Amino acid sequence: MMMEQDNSLIQAKVNLETSRIAWQELQRFFASGVLIFVSSDLDLVQVALEMSKDNKALLADWMQAEKVGKVRDEQAKEWYENNTQLWAVVVKPWVLVQNK
Repeated sequence: MMMEQDNSLIQAKVNLETSRIAWQELQRFFASGVLIFVSSDLDLVQVALEMSKDNKALLADWMQAEKVGKVRDEQAKEWYENNTQLWAVVVKPWVLVQNK
């Protein structure tokens, strides 16, 4: 029961730290290689939680399926050209983004 409460508290905290942000404000994180793309069919908060828990197996599955990974140059260019607003959350040292 305690573990479930801890997960709920962590999830609520991560949810509060999630916000919309313009691509222009994220470019420096892309340039430093810490920007991680999360597919729109995944829950951004859930991915952040799994990263914070260091769930290597699940993250490896998502990466293999190309649902999670470093932002590619083509994505960055498209978001720049469209002045895209993305959902973002920080899981140090990473910044996770999702285009939803």
